[in-house]
Amino acid sequence: MKVPFLDLKTQYLSIKKDIDKEVLQTLKSSNYSLGPKVELFEDNFKKYCNSKYAIGVNSGTSALHLALDALDIGKGDEVIVPAMTFVATPMSVSYTGAKPVFVDTIYPSGLIDFNKIEEKITSRTKAIIPVHLYGQCANLIEIKRIAKKYKLKIIEDASQAHGSSYHNINVGQISDVATFSFYPGKNLGAYGESGCVITNVKKLNDKIRKLRNWGQSKKHYHDEISYNYRMDGIQGAILNVKLKKMNEWISKRRMVAEMYNKLIDKSLLKSSEDEGNYHVYHIYSIFLKERDKLQKYLHSKNINTGNHYPVPCHLQKPYRIFGYKKNDFPQSEKIANTQMSLPIYPEIKVKMIKYVAVQINKWISNTS
Repeated sequence: MKVPFLDLKTQYLSIKKDIDKEVLQTLKSSNYSLGPKVELFEDNFKKYCNSKYAIGVNSGTSALHLALDALDIGKGDEVIVPAMTFVATPMSVSYTGAKPVFVDTIYPSGLIDFNKIEEKITSRTKAIIPVHLYGQCANLIEIKRIAKKYKLKIIEDASQAHGSSYHNINVGQISDVATFSFYPGKNLGAYGESGCVITNVKKLNDKIRKLRNWGQSKKHYHDEISYNYRMDGIQGAILNVKLKKMNEWISKRRMVAEMYNKLIDKSLLKSSEDEGNYHVYHIYSIFLKERDKLQKYLHSKNINTGNHYPVPCHLQKPYRIFGYKKNDFPQSEKIANTQMSLPIYPEIKVKMIKYVAVQINKWISNTS
């Protein structure tokens, strides 16, 4: 049996009729950059997130960059960032000229350790970026308390957490802004690059909306240095179709995770849902010291797996200039060295889930 890590073709075939119709309409209208399909998606997505405003952009990285820029974060400023995240999070800070200041995360969830945030705050700190890693939210209540105490902005990186919540608090509801990626493999994925910013602050909405489109107050009149971060019309059309399936797809992901939890040997540390969290399982993780050996074994059995992420941000080459070294953030490094991502997507078949579990259990039994 072959078990792909992700199967976007099967997902497309399940919604082909609607996707083809929407894309063809966009082609006929020739609204390729922004336009009515993007506007409709922005309206639909803000309602889905229970937010006042949504601004469609061309990637999750652009969304983060715009959020930071709109909050006037720049050279000389510092922004708190978890050490365990995709490199887009700190790099978006670097784009502004500000310095990302790393904080260790909690093993095994990978969520920022709020108990270690305050010790990193200086007079230059302007914002905190909690990353909702793997599909569940960081402790927004504690992060909000800290931000209020030190008068800091909060930018939620929700690129892996579409539809998640923390103690019934939706993403973006107690922060200044939240950002999303619609990279194809995400729970809500475009057919190319795409992203979004949500906020409840009109001033931020207006500024981000201008910044993504060359700072135009009206066509050919540019008010400030800005960017071409516009969402494509075709991506807006595709995302409108997929958004209708989101809750169904999340439920299926949660069912897959539940099956893995039940079927895989109890001796293995697995993804879990923290108290008060609604986990949407963009990633389903297992953690073990001999990760590479198990991964090689599963590959020999035609089971594709992943790593998210094998090198924590503080050990990436661009951030060595700040003097970071191994063991500076031990929990994040532990995650990097032990984490493996199993296949999880709404279209995965039950027999595939069982096959993955059987092979993992067989490997554990043979190596015990």
